[in-house]
Amino acid sequence: MSDDTDLQSRLLGVIARGAHAPPDDAEFDALARAVFAHQYACNAPYRAYCDRRGATPETVSRWDDVPTVPTDAFKAAALVCGDPSRAAAVFRTSGTTQGRDRRGAHYVAGLALYDAALRAGFRAHLLPDGARPVILSLVPSPADLPDSSLSHMVGEVMDDFAAPGSGWFVSADGGIAHERLRDALRAAGAEGRPVCIPGTAFAFVHWLDALSAAGERFRLPEGSRVMDTGGFKGRSREVTREELYGAIHDRLGISPAWCVNEYGMTEMSSQFYDGVAGSAVAPGERLHVGPAWVRTRAANPETLEPLPHGEIGVLRHHDLANLHSVMAIQTADLGFTTPAGFRVLGRARGAEARGCSIAMDELLSALERR
Repeated sequence: MSDDTDLQSRLLGVIARGAHAPPDDAEFDALARAVFAHQYACNAPYRAYCDRRGATPETVSRWDDVPTVPTDAFKAAALVCGDPSRAAAVFRTSGTTQGRDRRGAHYVAGLALYDAALRAGFRAHLLPDGARPVILSLVPSPADLPDSSLSHMVGEVMDDFAAPGSGWFVSADGGIAHERLRDALRAAGAEGRPVCIPGTAFAFVHWLDALSAAGERFRLPEGSRVMDTGGFKGRSREVTREELYGAIHDRLGISPAWCVNEYGMTEMSSQFYDGVAGSAVAPGERLHVGPAWVRTRAANPETLEPLPHGEIGVLRHHDLANLHSVMAIQTADLGFTTPAGFRVLGRARGAEARGCSIAMDELLSALERR
C-alpha cells in the first residue's frame, strides 16, 4: 500500500484526543484536504470519478467540496488506496433484496485507524464511567462472520474492554444460545457484575420474545447497559424504539437511559451514537452524533446541493478515519442535521432495503421456523 505514515500519525493523534474533542474548523479542513489529496493520488477509481467532476487537490478549496461517493459505488469498484489484494481486511455489506452477489465491499488497507476510531467511539458512549463490564454479545463473532464490520467491531471491543465471563451468544448458523445466555445473566446478577449487551435491534426482539414466552425476567446489576444497532423495521414486524427499550427495561431491568443506539456503515471506519450510557435522553428526543473526526451534512436529494440545518435531505459523512478508501460518503439515508447532531428518517425513495438488522431478523426468523 502507499506510504501515508505521517498523515496516519496525525489522524491517530486526533482520535487519541477522544470522540468528544473535535479539531477546530481550520484543522479539520487541512486534514480533510490532505486526506483527499492522498486518495486522489492513490485510489485510481476514485481519482477517475473526481476527474470527471473536475475536482482535483488544486481545485478543491474546502473539505465540503471534496466529491462524495454514493455507497452503491462500493459494489462496483474496489475503492482503496493501493492494491486491493493487499488489504488488511475486506468488510462487506449485508445481503440485499437483489442477492448477495451485489454486496458492497470496503477494502481497508490497514486497521490502525479503523480500530482506534471504533474503540474511541465505543469508550465515549458505552463506557463513559470507565467500566469494564461483562460483554454478552448478540452479534456473531468475527470467526463466524469474518467480513462483517459489526462483528469486527464487537470483537475489538471484547478484546479491549470485556471482563471475565464475557462471550458470544448468537451465531450465524445456530441462532441465540438461550440457555448459555440465561446462565451468564444469572452469574452476573449473583456476582453483582454489570453487563454490556451489544446486538442488532431484531436480535433483541427475538430474544425478548423468547423471554416473554417463557415468563422470564432478570434484574441485572446497576450500571448494566445495552448497545443496539440497525433499524427497527424488520421482515417479521415493525417495532418502535420506545417499545424495544420498554421491553428491555421490563425483561432485563435496564432503563432506557442505559440503552444507546449505534449507527454504522460498512463503508465507513467510524460509528455514530445517539446517547451516552447512563445519561441518554428519551428515545424520541435523541440525535446521532459523530466522533470528532467526522462531519455530517444533508444534501438536496435531487440537486445534491448542501442544505441548512433542519432541512431534510440525503446524509453525507466526511470520515477522516477512512484514510485508506474514500473519506466522503453519500448515503441512501434521508435525514436532517442540527448543530448538535443529525437524525436518520429512513431510506431515500428507491434505495435498497439492506442492513444488518434486517439480515439478522431474517436469519433468526428462518431458524425459528425449522
